[in-house]
Amino acid sequence: MKILLADDHAMLRSGLKLVLAEAFKDVKFGETENCQQTLDTALKHPWDLVILDISMPGRGGLDVLKEIRAQRPKIPVLMLSMYTERQFAVRAFRAGANGYLTKASAGAELIRAVERILAGGHYVSTDLAEHLVSVLSGAQSGMLHERLSAREFEILRLIASGTTVKEIAANLCLSGNTISTYRTRILEKMKMHTNAELTHYAISNHLVE
Repeated sequence: MKILLADDHAMLRSGLKLVLAEAFKDVKFGETENCQQTLDTALKHPWDLVILDISMPGRGGLDVLKEIRAQRPKIPVLMLSMYTERQFAVRAFRAGANGYLTKASAGAELIRAVERILAGGHYVSTDLAEHLVSVLSGAQSGMLHERLSAREFEILRLIASGTTVKEIAANLCLSGNTISTYRTRILEKMKMHTNAELTHYAISNHLVE
């Protein structure tokens, strides 16, 4: 079995390898530490599973996930993140993830998640399942950032991280005017007026580190 570990923290990758190697015999690992390297490696070689961090240098894990789905739709992908499930999991599943784990719970749940995904299923924690039921039943109206498209959400996080329009444009290979248009849409959808408001919202809701 071959598993690709995509995370920019070497210590975390080492920890994941120790846990997985103990549970699965004859497992071989690949390692990447940024989005472009991850995408290149995921598409170039056959993998039984990709464990993908949602926040890495470059385009972002969700963007990488969508690209993998577009070009290699059968590769199972388990998203791993420091962010709570209620903040990112729904968006990750919409982008094509087979499972979502927080780094805090990875040690306890990682093996169960991997076994379920390799068996052809999806992994959803009990907490996330309850959240999904609440959202679908209308018990929760959802948060402001859930109104955003995947690209708008990505740009929101970059703005909140202090990245300039020019830097965002270069990072996403888009024009500055396009980024400004996205920013306007984000402000309209979230009923805000300034970058400071967006930043405060993102920090308050733990959407950025």
